[in-house]
Amino acid sequence: MTTALPRDAEEFLSWLEVERGRSPRTLAAYRRDLAAYQRDLEAHGGRAIGSASSADVAAHLASLRRTHGAASVARAHSSIRGFHRFLVEEGLRGDDPTVGLPSISVTDLLPKALSEEETERLLGSVVGTGPIVLRDRALLEVLYGTGARVSEVVGLNVGDVAGAVEAADLPLVRVLGKGDKERVVPLGRLARAALADWLSGQGRPLLEPKKWRRRSDAEAVFLNARGGRLSRVGVFGVVKKYAARVGLEEKVSPHVLRHSCATHMLARGADVRVVQELLGHASIATTQRYTKVSPEHLRRAYEGAHPRAGTKGGRDRVA
Repeated sequence: MTTALPRDAEEFLSWLEVERGRSPRTLAAYRRDLAAYQRDLEAHGGRAIGSASSADVAAHLASLRRTHGAASVARAHSSIRGFHRFLVEEGLRGDDPTVGLPSISVTDLLPKALSEEETERLLGSVVGTGPIVLRDRALLEVLYGTGARVSEVVGLNVGDVAGAVEAADLPLVRVLGKGDKERVVPLGRLARAALADWLSGQGRPLLEPKKWRRRSDAEAVFLNARGGRLSRVGVFGVVKKYAARVGLEEKVSPHVLRHSCATHMLARGADVRVVQELLGHASIATTQRYTKVSPEHLRRAYEGAHPRAGTKGGRDRVA
């Protein structure tokens, strides 16, 4: 039986695919979980899943426990909780009905970080010349080098990075995160060099159309082949393309690059507060509280811990 999901649920699944890099099999499982959730709510009061109460969620999970194994119930719990958290984060709902429910481990839901060697293989797979290659190299370097979200990177405008590209020391770039909150992120030497190449006469200008379709496209750092602002789906395609070249297509997504950035910095001794600030997260672990870090502290910690900062702790591979 096929259940048509509401628009907010479809947006959640799209976000899982683009931002979290979930596989088709995982997305299909989430869709089945949400469809079963929807059918249960419709059968017991006709409520939409986006407006379900805590009691509705608890009743659905209790019903699953009577007919499904523990692993299936745990996965359904994760699907439903992820959906409701997405609604809150996107401002589509003010409360999360899953907050009071017993928590489960999220370890298996988090994307696994690449090793530093795997990251080098991925970034080193972008070879050749031409505007598309220069764009792709800059895109991957910026994603990994800054740990920024895909939406934040595609939202960058030329004016946001121009000063950083020309800076003499390790520059800081301002990105606009969730809830329109700005934060600064360092741009390491390798990411800056790749970005400078892309913005040069051999890169971005060659993809500029004779007439811009939208004014915002004219300001975008990253363009698609048609001269429009590169989309999140477009970024996903770029990352998967190069991951396939080095046998990492099953492990890589834009979010995995972000997660790898944080993991590698922590492994090299970065304070967790620095990584929290870098990623714009309330916490790295759900039990840790967010602590503000000064830009200068962030800069120094990044230089000493990021594998590709291009300084003492980095590796001097030509971008």
